[in-house]
Amino acid sequence: MTGTERDLASVRYIVDDVRAAIEFYTTHLGFTVLNAYPPAFADVARGPLRLLLSGPPSSGARATPADVAGCGRNRIHLVVDDIDAEKERLERAGVVFRSDIVSGPGGRQILLADPAGNLVELFTPAVPA
Repeated sequence: MTGTERDLASVRYIVDDVRAAIEFYTTHLGFTVLNAYPPAFADVARGPLRLLLSGPPSSGARATPADVAGCGRNRIHLVVDDIDAEKERLERAGVVFRSDIVSGPGGRQILLADPAGNLVELFTPAVPA
């Protein structure tokens, strides 16, 4: 692990297809590839977030107990400047959303899923009054 990787916050997502996951995160969400070893593993980064993409042959996927192997309610949270523009851009690219835009006191959010069904939240903070 390099010094740079030690400085990043890492989240592991179990995916069915590492190549499809790399394509999704780099094409649609602005991540860059740090390492790629399909079909087992890749890691991609965006800012201080390192996303570990673990395919079926990876040690990370094999260590997952069968009773929690499905996607959960957890998700990565990506801040975007304009949620409406991002939704429109991603819809044009064929990305399927799992929710509508939801507004709350802290801002607006929408959920999409990666090719394996892992959730990604796009969030635009509310403008302070």
